[in-house]
Amino acid sequence: MKKILSAFLLLCFIIAFSQEKKPMFWHDIQEFKKQDQQKPPPQNAILLIGSSSFTKWTDVADYFPTKTIINRGFGGSRLTDLNYFANDLLSPYQPKQIIIYCGENDFADNHQLKAQKVVKRYKSFYKKIRERFPNIEVDYISMKYSPSREVLWPQIKEANARIEAFMKKQPHSEFIDVTKAMEDANGRVRKDIFVEDMLHFKPEGYQIWTKVMTPYMK
Repeated sequence: MKKILSAFLLLCFIIAFSQEKKPMFWHDIQEFKKQDQQKPPPQNAILLIGSSSFTKWTDVADYFPTKTIINRGFGGSRLTDLNYFANDLLSPYQPKQIIIYCGENDFADNHQLKAQKVVKRYKSFYKKIRERFPNIEVDYISMKYSPSREVLWPQIKEANARIEAFMKKQPHSEFIDVTKAMEDANGRVRKDIFVEDMLHFKPEGYQIWTKVMTPYMK
């Protein structure tokens, strides 16, 4: 009886330990894999990779009815997470274009984080993309100025400028600046396009993004 109890406790410990060791967002990645198994992803699609602004855009296909889109945004993710899961986010697909929205959460996770550090993380992920897809279009959407994160705007502004300068030097790459389109007539960030948390969008916010993104869509 003692041996059975010991074996049971050991099994419980192993299970608990293995669960604790799973990295953040592991379950999100497994869900993507499950979706791909149930329905093989189309080739030559536009692949969206990034954080919650993509995750919550569940009806993105309705905004771009003539495009084939694979949405692989996972809420709360940082550029560190995109780098960590790069193989899982890239290897299952054969896209004609990749559009990235990520970086806000890096700053939110550490308010003291320097813009240069975030840009370095982005460059690392961009390099991983190019190693696998050297010739496809790769675009980066500028980090938005979320009203709830106004304290981070100076860092976000600097990081956006640095990433824009980097992307201008890369082939088949574009920096998609959504910041101006999200301002009112007085140059202030429109709060009416955000839900109550002042971080995520109402449909009106996504309509603005759609208008800005459309010329860049393959």
